[in-house]
Amino acid sequence: MTNPETDFQEAEQGTPTETVDVETASDVATAVIENVEEVVVGGHEQIEHVMTALLGRGHVLLEDVPGVGKTMLARSIARSFDGTFKRVQFTPDLLPSDVTGVNIYNQQTQEFEFRPGPIFANVVLGDEINRAPPKTQSALLEAMEEEQATVDGETHHLEDPFTVIATQNTVEGDQAYELPMAELDRFTKTVTLGYPEPYEEVEMLDRVVGHHPIEELTPAVTLAEFRRARARAAEVTVSQEIREYATELANYTREHASLGASPRGTIALLRATQGRALLSGREYVIPDDVQTEAIPVLRHRVRTGRNEESTALVREALDSVDPA
Repeated sequence: MTNPETDFQEAEQGTPTETVDVETASDVATAVIENVEEVVVGGHEQIEHVMTALLGRGHVLLEDVPGVGKTMLARSIARSFDGTFKRVQFTPDLLPSDVTGVNIYNQQTQEFEFRPGPIFANVVLGDEINRAPPKTQSALLEAMEEEQATVDGETHHLEDPFTVIATQNTVEGDQAYELPMAELDRFTKTVTLGYPEPYEEVEMLDRVVGHHPIEELTPAVTLAEFRRARARAAEVTVSQEIREYATELANYTREHASLGASPRGTIALLRATQGRALLSGREYVIPDDVQTEAIPVLRHRVRTGRNEESTALVREALDSVDPA
């Protein structure tokens, strides 16, 4: 039960074998960010956070009210590095097979053929992910952790790169499901876009009069260039002192909350700091990178009762733990 189209895509992609220097990789990431800003007005810090998560081979959960540009951000990023983009609108009646794909019997060949679901893309937008029941949300667990999907006992590898950018409506909580902790923990970061400043909103309105800029957005870099940049980010040096600092931050949350950051969270933090260092043009991580990434990486992994308290606890950890 093979899919020639998927097999061809996997063969075409290959793996990044060329070595690029940090400056070149940083230029690639910066070019993508600047290209996204041709569409998304304001939110430079948030766009950087999404980029460092992508460089760190991670996934992002966008939490905010409707209409602030969450979907447009995901589309713009995929288009900026010439990646494939697919969207899953999560609803209460969505089935796991609607996400991963399904085996269909072909009467002509008398064989089952795999029809890939929307999860087979470089950037997968899970729109209003908390609208679907836990059974459907669980379809993402294997994909987000292992970059593969198993259907009817057969494993299919996903695209390279593969990133889930999910949105969560924070307004209508009574009409949604709570994301299970096993799924939340697979998101590298939670990012909130917020409302634009008045002058930014005026600029946005000026841009969208007539044709929307997303329709004219062209790739800033090639998919191969972005892969090489991600590969270079994985080689950024993380010293023993930085590893110990990240571990102490995670341990602080475990000691002061009913549920603290997991070891997966510590790994996500260090990978995000590698992306942050590369974006800054450095070959090594410094404590400032950890401090910049700690809140969006750790807060959704901490359980204190309220999101604001979780954020405050991570800030408390940063104030209490000596990075030296």
